[in-house]
Amino acid sequence: MKNRAACALLVWATAVFHAETAQAQGADTAAPLAGLQRAGEGTLRVWGLEIYRARLWVSPGFAPADYAALPLALELSYARSFSAAAIAERSIAEMRRAGPFSAAQATRWQQALQAALPDVQPGDRITGLYQPGRGATFRMRGRTVGTVADPEFARLFFGIWLAPQTSEPGLRAELLGTEAPP
Repeated sequence: MKNRAACALLVWATAVFHAETAQAQGADTAAPLAGLQRAGEGTLRVWGLEIYRARLWVSPGFAPADYAALPLALELSYARSFSAAAIAERSIAEMRRAGPFSAAQATRWQQALQAALPDVQPGDRITGLYQPGRGATFRMRGRTVGTVADPEFARLFFGIWLAPQTSEPGLRAELLGTEAPP
């Protein structure tokens, strides 16, 4: 009798685990904005250490050469802890690759991004939503955590991953679902 009870409990626990796993996987693949389709995903590693996994969703008609023309969403699932200040500082440095901007813009944007983002822990996921002409909105756990309502900031921010001048061309290729450059 004890064996049957143990087997029944094991079967029930396995069923619950698989149901929750399937539900979580479904949530992972749902488009963050209506009408977007998943383009690709990749992992950023620095010196072999995973920093985050990234997923990109794009609008129909999306063209990598004109990545800022249509709405898109980029999700980062962090493998390490970072402060909002560290994320904002690094983002400004990486944005310079996508296009020029003034020191005053850099200061303003870094402050706005730091205010818009939370500190992150391993397992946290932040989704950035880009809508041309409206700026960037950041979501975490199904709710908006911040917005930077500057269209030029948003174009350059998403250029960190999508501009041809990115510091991570392999990750860009994975996100776009294209061949990595030689």
